[in-house]
Amino acid sequence: MPSSPLSSLLANGLAAMRLELAPAAQATLLAYLDLLAKWNRTYNLTAVRDPGEMVARHLLDSLAVLPFVHGTSLVDLGSGAGLPGIPLAIARPDLQVTLVESNGKKARFQREAVRSLPLANVAIAQ
Repeated sequence: MPSSPLSSLLANGLAAMRLELAPAAQATLLAYLDLLAKWNRTYNLTAVRDPGEMVARHLLDSLAVLPFVHGTSLVDLGSGAGLPGIPLAIARPDLQVTLVESNGKKARFQREAVRSLPLANVAIAQ
């Protein structure tokens, strides 16, 4: 994975949390963050705008629960922009994640993220 300030922030944060993710998973997390930032400009999905802050507050905060996720499925209620469900699904491709979101624009973003990343282990329930 090419080094960039965001990839370094992500790698350093993962190391600090003692989480190991393959370079491909880290690249997918950053692709998700890029998609979120693009949609956020139009649809106001999250109040966090700074990409560096998004790494910490969205990706790393979502992944902080990873050591406590056991089993083969997870339901993320009120998923919003797909947090923490999408980062967890990227980190654990063996985990079947269902995102539950009533807000139409947020569910549309989730569908686009699942399609474009692609994430075969994520289902969306609106």
